[in-house]
Amino acid sequence: MHQHPHTNNLINETSPYLLQHAHNPVHWHAWNKETLKKVRAADKPVLVSIGYSACHWCHVMERESFEDVATAQIMNENFINIKIDREERPDIDHIYMDAVQAIAGNGGWPLNVFLTPDLKPFYGGTYFPPERAFNRSSWKEVLLAVAAAYKEKRNEITEQAENLTTHLLGANNFRKGNLDAKDWQQAADKIAANLTKLADKEWGGFGQAPKFPQAFSILFLLRHYFFTGSNDALNTALLSLDKMMAGGIYDHIGGGFCRYSTDKRWQIPHFEKMLYDNALLIDVYTEAYQLTKNEAYATVVIQTVEFIKRELTAPGGGFYSALDADSEGVEGKYYTWSKAEIDGLLKENAADFCAVFDISEAGNWEHANIIWQPESLKMVADKLGLGKAELQTRLEASKQILFAERNNRVRPGLDNKVLLGWNALLITALCKAYAAIQDGLYLEMAKKAIVFIEHNLFSEEDDLLHSWNMGANRQPAFLDDYASLTQAYIFLHQSTADVNYLLKAEKLVEKVIEIFSDENGVLFHFTSSKQSDVIFRKTEIYDGATPSGNALMSLNLSMLSVFFDKPGWKKRAEGMIEYMANFVLNYPSSFSVWAITLQMLLHRPPEIVIVGNEYDATLRQVLQEYVPLKIIQASENENEQWPLLRGKYPDLKQTNIYICEDYSCLTPLKGVEAFKKYLNQTFLTKTTALQNNWL
Repeated sequence: MHQHPHTNNLINETSPYLLQHAHNPVHWHAWNKETLKKVRAADKPVLVSIGYSACHWCHVMERESFEDVATAQIMNENFINIKIDREERPDIDHIYMDAVQAIAGNGGWPLNVFLTPDLKPFYGGTYFPPERAFNRSSWKEVLLAVAAAYKEKRNEITEQAENLTTHLLGANNFRKGNLDAKDWQQAADKIAANLTKLADKEWGGFGQAPKFPQAFSILFLLRHYFFTGSNDALNTALLSLDKMMAGGIYDHIGGGFCRYSTDKRWQIPHFEKMLYDNALLIDVYTEAYQLTKNEAYATVVIQTVEFIKRELTAPGGGFYSALDADSEGVEGKYYTWSKAEIDGLLKENAADFCAVFDISEAGNWEHANIIWQPESLKMVADKLGLGKAELQTRLEASKQILFAERNNRVRPGLDNKVLLGWNALLITALCKAYAAIQDGLYLEMAKKAIVFIEHNLFSEEDDLLHSWNMGANRQPAFLDDYASLTQAYIFLHQSTADVNYLLKAEKLVEKVIEIFSDENGVLFHFTSSKQSDVIFRKTEIYDGATPSGNALMSLNLSMLSVFFDKPGWKKRAEGMIEYMANFVLNYPSSFSVWAITLQMLLHRPPEIVIVGNEYDATLRQVLQEYVPLKIIQASENENEQWPLLRGKYPDLKQTNIYICEDYSCLTPLKGVEAFKKYLNQTFLTKTTALQNNWL
């Protein structure tokens, strides 16, 4: 990258994205107390420019405009310029993204928004080209027009900023839905039907290109099948999973998923790899594996965890945020191949590999080849006159050769921030993968990560911090961080039976209720009451790329209410779902974690209690079975302190498994085989046939 002989205030930051801009001729500032003081003192409009390190168009705009001395001069003379990493400050990003969507009708990154000195937005957009193009004004034209308007029409601009802020505040107050508990089953059926309608019946996924994995929608459908036997729901979910893992969005050589596909066939990804996507996809492929026993899903989980362990794990056990799409300034260069390279490396096995993975002389994307699998392995094996198993063995050997070769290439940039919420999502996924696949390494990774978080992301007052990067950033955590960490503690308890994790989860929920509750005491704000540097406290309800903190809190409250016998928490979880009902029913793909909460409240998942001296081995075997949304507690002895363990005395001959609802239990099942039999009779009559199809 061309270095300028300039250094600005961002040189003192730790975010890789901000450091990328530390040598721009623009006098960038970070969003902090000193900058905000300066903003109030200077009579200038403020430009806030928001991006993140794996964002392609952010890099483009930097090269074209922010590294250009003439452009920087206009910015420095007329504005106070603030650069923000949206992953460090999602709260600011949410507020100003809403503003730009209201102004321009669309949003995205880089996000460039102009504010009055009291931080109220009046104009903005996303990417602006250096010269007029694509019907967009050039960045210089925008800067000069905004600066002139601010000087000449100050009153109009102030008024515009006031109106826009009032509009944003209004949009933050939701009209309460109303969904009576007796209508919940009908609601779940309607959500499943709406999702199935949206689904692409040929290539999987939902809607048109660009296609995002939408892990929660798939999870909802898998569970809907489990609870209701709906084959439509099952087929929609599995088609998406099958097509994604065959697509170029999945890294067939090194494991792990890219962020989204630019085409409907999942062939051409946007090549950045984010920690959260991989966490959520490990989660959903794990459940699909438990439900179907299809080994291909387990393989995806195993390879994706290997990718995270190899490329996104910090020395202390926390997890880094992302890998860039570009390397050597070219998008996808690390992941694509020419046919000549493949022929040279694979020799006599090259033809089979090219047939399976669509490799050609001309290339399948911009004169290069993305490795993807347009047809099933069986179809290609038949064409080649090979057995499927034999072809698979050859492909595995070929992949190893390409992997070793790829390791010599220049790697994509790494974003080495450790974000609390994303780490917590991965801890939950690792616990679930451990339960299904029983690889102790997964639980080890999860436990190391939680220790890392407890050492680095708790403040002296025991508040959480949002992000860690070589220590410095003390940004208070957001609702999503608290909610995801609470969930991670619940799943760590599920995997280990260690009640300390439950006590930590309880403490976090008490804190969330205290410092995040909204004025009605139903939903929660995104920022805590202790934080004062945003123009208002937004309530985030959408399940976007990551689950809404509100939806996760509803799940957490519902689960923890059982462990601690707190009916008030359950009531709040139900109140949240009732509040959100209209949104969830009408736009299920934007609210699918909420839909999963609705499933939980509707189907009252079983409370499973394991007591006896073999409780830990029994717990491991019980966890292997597919029972989504279960509440589970295991112990050697009866324990007065825990409602679920009260009065459950051990039987010396065997470890007992109790199935309960609202603490009233069936006769204890004697051992794991009896438990499996109970499941088959109660839930899984539908899945026995399914497992046989796959085998």
